[in-house]
Amino acid sequence: MAQTIYEKKGFNILALDVRDFSTMSDYCVIAEGNIDRHVKAIAQSIQDNLSESGLHLLRMDGAGSSDWLVMDYGDIVIHLFVPDLREKYELEQLWREAKL
Repeated sequence: MAQTIYEKKGFNILALDVRDFSTMSDYCVIAEGNIDRHVKAIAQSIQDNLSESGLHLLRMDGAGSSDWLVMDYGDIVIHLFVPDLREKYELEQLWREAKL
């Protein structure tokens, strides 16, 4: 999925092993798109590619605004931001002790 984000020109991609810090998921991927439409396009590509691999989206939040999309695949949660929101929320600080 990081490759899919990269191929769609997503940036600042961070994949974290959060098994020791979260009971909700094992892995967290955080990345950025330039604008809301870019974020939405990245999300659609991820969904298409993972669906082809047999992984199906359980829930997606934020699709209305697309400034911050959260894609829940059970063991993997993906956060896609526009740069300003990622900087504002500093989500990766929640798991700063997590393995990369």
